[in-house]
Amino acid sequence: MSYEKVCRVSDIPDSGVIAVEVGETPVALVRKGAEVFALHDICSHAEVKLSEGEVYDDTLECWLHGSCFDIRSGKPTGPPATKPVNVYTVKIDGDDVLVSLSKES
Repeated sequence: MSYEKVCRVSDIPDSGVIAVEVGETPVALVRKGAEVFALHDICSHAEVKLSEGEVYDDTLECWLHGSCFDIRSGKPTGPPATKPVNVYTVKIDGDDVLVSLSKES
């Protein structure tokens, strides 16, 4: 599995979200304390950036229609979205955040 450094942990507000790109793939990074989660940054319902939404507990809410996605699984937890968004593997190395788009075998 190959990883790409995308930012520092300190770049992500605690209980917040930022947008990064891994290659040409838009990724939303969500920080919850010491953990960082990576989700595809496009809502499966309305094709807008999830990184412009808000983090509530363990969900990321789309700013446009209010769809919520579990930050660990990418599954929608509230309508109108019915399809999940991809989640990606994150590794922390010191203060560096590394993301892999590869699926684990």
